[in-house]
Amino acid sequence: MDYQTQYQVYKALADAALNTYFADTTVSYHRLLEAMHYSLTAGGKRLRPVLVLAFCAACGGDVRAALPVACAVEMVHTYSLIHDDLPCMDNDDLRRGKPTNHVVYGECTATLAGAFHTILSTELPADVRAECARLLAEAAGENGICGGQQLDMEGEGKVLTQEELMDINDRKTSAMIHAACLMGVTCGGGNAQQRAAAAQYAKALGLAFQI
Repeated sequence: MDYQTQYQVYKALADAALNTYFADTTVSYHRLLEAMHYSLTAGGKRLRPVLVLAFCAACGGDVRAALPVACAVEMVHTYSLIHDDLPCMDNDDLRRGKPTNHVVYGECTATLAGAFHTILSTELPADVRAECARLLAEAAGENGICGGQQLDMEGEGKVLTQEELMDINDRKTSAMIHAACLMGVTCGGGNAQQRAAAAQYAKALGLAFQI
């Protein structure tokens, strides 16, 4: 199967799985779930979940078993975009051709619209779940997208050095791509050599993606 065809297969799997989350309209806090579902299903390239599935398959793993992990990566990526669009950050009105989350649901609900428990509720072995959760938490925290966003805001209106730009890119963009690749290897039962190769690939892809 060629690259584009395989990409679309994995993307379709991820899109179908993502559509099943946060669809319960019977709970008292259903507006929050609506906000989460709204942004999660707004489209996009699904690069990160595709990477999880591709690296899982490359290591001989079960792609469908890795789907919740792939969805978790996209959820964290999506909530980072919701926060990025807020008036206190970039103050964007559109995301992927649709009104941004805070425009539709208000700033307070948009700030709450995030998810992290998905990995831990899968049927994967406990050690795999724990490692995937660790990788995702690291990519989402101060050493990843949060730190990168802080540096990005501090750099606005300034002429940055190449080293400063790389620091922002490594955290804001590459960190989540790195996590996606290594989570795929983890789901597929990959070895140390495969993890090292995935990390090297992720670093190069993250830089290219940011550029």
